[in-house]
Amino acid sequence: MENRNQVAVFGLGFVGLPLALSFAMRGAKVVGVDIDTHLIEELNQGVTHHLEAYQGETIQEILKTQMAAGRFEATANPAIAMDKCNSFIVTVGIPVVDGNGYMGHLESVSKTIAKGLKKGDLVVFRGTVVPGTVRSFIQPILEESGLKAGEDFYLGYASERIAEGKAFDEFENMPTLVSGINEASIKATEKLLKIVTKAEIVIASCIEVVETSKVLENLSRDINIAMVNEFARFTKEMGIDIFEVIKVANTHKRVNLLYPGPGVGGYCIPNAFYYLKPKADELGVSLELSATAREINRSTPSRVAAMAIRKLEVAPKNAKICILGMAMKDYSSDDRMSPALDVIHALQEHGVEVSVFDPAVPTKHDYLADKLEDALHNAHGIIVLAKQEGIDFEKLEYFRSFMTGDRPFIIDTRNVYQKDTVEAKGFVFEGL
Repeated sequence: MENRNQVAVFGLGFVGLPLALSFAMRGAKVVGVDIDTHLIEELNQGVTHHLEAYQGETIQEILKTQMAAGRFEATANPAIAMDKCNSFIVTVGIPVVDGNGYMGHLESVSKTIAKGLKKGDLVVFRGTVVPGTVRSFIQPILEESGLKAGEDFYLGYASERIAEGKAFDEFENMPTLVSGINEASIKATEKLLKIVTKAEIVIASCIEVVETSKVLENLSRDINIAMVNEFARFTKEMGIDIFEVIKVANTHKRVNLLYPGPGVGGYCIPNAFYYLKPKADELGVSLELSATAREINRSTPSRVAAMAIRKLEVAPKNAKICILGMAMKDYSSDDRMSPALDVIHALQEHGVEVSVFDPAVPTKHDYLADKLEDALHNAHGIIVLAKQEGIDFEKLEYFRSFMTGDRPFIIDTRNVYQKDTVEAKGFVFEGL
């Protein structure tokens, strides 16, 4: 079987970049491809805003080291990758727009690869997809090359399972699910992934098993979070702390409740229902539980905003609220589909001035303050939506010195504070 050390990774986002560098660190020659020319320019200058590290080395340091060693290059020209490489990994996803998956990006990258596909090449898709996508949608596009999958080139699928912030470790140590269009494709995919993966590689009977398992992994978490977000409403009326309830419940060896929050963000979990639904509709299968869970989590940011509106001692149009942390989860730089965006929108619809401080998020927003003090200045309250390095949540007296009103409020969705501590500093406190 061919040497698989010439690797191209299509899509250099939160999955693709650490994956590409994982191969480079282990001696592979890697070409990273992305259509975002600004991103390519930054990467080739050694710049990335990702918050990843491996064995004490930041992703910024890893990027510079691998480029200097000639093991990684980034380009917006896919022909360079198609010419240099014989293994192609696609991390391009399916965005969801108005509840429908948009297949355009996946179609485009598949057509691009088809134009340069050579005999003996391996193509592996790693993004989350609607079950059946690789065989029914991607394979026919790739075969427009005139080559046949399983005979002239290999075609595999291996779902990515990493959490942002742990990408390098989990690419190496998370069991990886693999299947392919035939046995030869499975073996080629397994050989490629073993360059990086030390953990078990689990071979599934068909691609559809892996596609479906990936969607269900994410959807199960959406359902679990919806459940605890619903429980939080109950415990709030009971006057007890949902975080304490979950902590003690999880001492049961067969219970593993997740924790509630301001909603569910990121690219994976909120989209999972919309990846399963098209196939379920095609098969005539109803997804009542999944749909209900998605609606609970979708509406939670509006509930958080409503809590803040009720706490205001002035009319919303005369109010300012400071939001601390807007990433989609704690200690992340990713604000894609973050529930914070929905909280902000809901507050703005009420006429509230919103100012946000999150030193990790590089995305430009009109309401994103460069300094904590600017976000706090004349604010009537604070909503904590994500923990971040660079935000010292313990500096309550310092926060208070910039704020306005006799009793500004703090709404804590991340279990940062104890009520007594906050109220002793002159704040009104409310948790989930």
